[in-house]
Amino acid sequence: MCGIVGYIGEKEKKKIILKGLKELEYRGYDSAGMAILKGNDITHFKAVGKLKNLEEKTKNFTSEGFGLAIGHTRWATHGKPNEINAHPHLGEYSYVIHNGIIENHQELKNELQEKGFSFLSQTDSEVIVHLFEMFIKEGFGAFEAFEKTVKKLQGAYAILLISKVDKEKIFFAKNLVPLIVGKSSENEIFFSSSDAPLIGYAQDVVYLHDKTYGYAQKGEINIYENSVLQKPKFKKLSISKLSAQKEGFRFFMEKEIYEQSAVASETLMGRVQKNRVILDDIDDSFFNEINEIKICACGTSYHAALASSYLFERVSKIKCSVEIASEFRYKEPLLKNDTLFIVISQSGETADTLQALKMAKKAGLKTLAVCNVDNSSIVRISDEILLTRAGIEKGVASTKAFTTQFIVLWMLALKLGELKGNLGQNIVESEIETLLKVPAVLKVDEKIHEKIRRLSKRYLHGHGFFFIGRDLFFPLALEGALKLKEISYLHAEGYPAGEMKHGPIALADSELFTVALMPKTMLYDKVKSNVEELSARDATILALSPLEFDIADDFIKTKGYDHPMLEFFEMSVIVQLLALEISVRLGNDVDMPRNLAKSVTVE
Repeated sequence: MCGIVGYIGEKEKKKIILKGLKELEYRGYDSAGMAILKGNDITHFKAVGKLKNLEEKTKNFTSEGFGLAIGHTRWATHGKPNEINAHPHLGEYSYVIHNGIIENHQELKNELQEKGFSFLSQTDSEVIVHLFEMFIKEGFGAFEAFEKTVKKLQGAYAILLISKVDKEKIFFAKNLVPLIVGKSSENEIFFSSSDAPLIGYAQDVVYLHDKTYGYAQKGEINIYENSVLQKPKFKKLSISKLSAQKEGFRFFMEKEIYEQSAVASETLMGRVQKNRVILDDIDDSFFNEINEIKICACGTSYHAALASSYLFERVSKIKCSVEIASEFRYKEPLLKNDTLFIVISQSGETADTLQALKMAKKAGLKTLAVCNVDNSSIVRISDEILLTRAGIEKGVASTKAFTTQFIVLWMLALKLGELKGNLGQNIVESEIETLLKVPAVLKVDEKIHEKIRRLSKRYLHGHGFFFIGRDLFFPLALEGALKLKEISYLHAEGYPAGEMKHGPIALADSELFTVALMPKTMLYDKVKSNVEELSARDATILALSPLEFDIADDFIKTKGYDHPMLEFFEMSVIVQLLALEISVRLGNDVDMPRNLAKSVTVE
């Protein structure tokens, strides 16, 4: 998830771009850059790290008078965070900035290299500017060349491109990731990834639809879809910057729950084809002689790890154990060279996980990091990495990080099962078909959210919560309980449903709230029996299931997908929303709960 801004007008362009990027810095801080086209000259600047580094580089630069400007703050998905990989990317006479993932970038890159084009960066984005200039060399006009470029791209993109071949236009395209274009009363044109950078500049905006593209020039916006010019649908711009960053949601956590569908698509892009999983640049030989997996993580990442262990053993047919990193460090673990050591961390700086990784490296194990931050300590130390591509997560209680971690681990389980010869091609294709349905499953059902909001008022007291489930749904029960603890400050525990009768059922009474995860595809009758045992002791039951359950005090009817993983992700969204709404009812700070930090860098 990156941030992009653009401007056409007479004012000081550097100031507008830097101010816009500052509003978007929460979307990416690996590097930043800008390009300004004025007259016959394009001037560009790039800097690694925080935006202040770009500000320092441009402190003596001015750009008053009519011109075009584009700016970008990067969250790395392809290529390390350095100046070469920072945007904008340049051709001979054109510059481009891009947010998203070009799924067919390698195929396009090969085609362009065969035609003599040279690449400087490791990014997928650079193919865009070279494609554009290829079509220019073939004799097409600037807009025709851009249109042909966009039609060759597969994947997610928000693109701004400027070129000396047409000095008064910014060319733009949008698919699957946000891009807004606005105008001011002074005939200026503005572009941004979200509303916030436009507030105070533009009065009217167009929220571009997927598969649209076009060009803008002073006082004029031209939007096309399937080569047909569309009439822009302008809306008045909000005037609240905090609200704009939250994109209309009450809290960043709520926004992040809702955007899980979109980030899941980014997690999958370029990694899943019809009949196989492709894990970035990890060579298949890396997994040779691996007979066991050990995963180390903390908190939410530990729950994703625990859920994935069921898949590694069931799907990959590889022994898998999961360790809490803070415990692993001091237990004098026995480590064997045929073990793949996987660490999971949203930030890549989790202290206990980092130390566990160093132990595995010292013992000579192959290491792999599942992480969200490309320039983090854990990523730098690991032999191989799989980025989750969740984008920056501002809510302390993690939601989309958990989802994307588990998706990545599911893909890894399928890949290993295939490489080990433990999965037939028909099963691989069936699992991939299911995997591709996940983004749709993660879309929040507004009716269910409203039901959760209404019933949450009944769960503000009592002496605690039990979240219960079996198999895959036991780690999800742990995660649901953790979310509730983190932001509501109510006591909650996750338990395997079958363990209730081995002690915890002694707590059962009307003031014990039980959230029962009851998927139809996995051990439904067993869980049903366990819930009935609690109900008989007068526990208050909130059941999540596609199958009607008469004894439940509250019931949330799920859609009833035909694969356990789809039911898992559906229920994951529900337990996240439940924690959110209970916390809201209690008047807590949802995004910044007490005593917690986003990145735990102490032991």
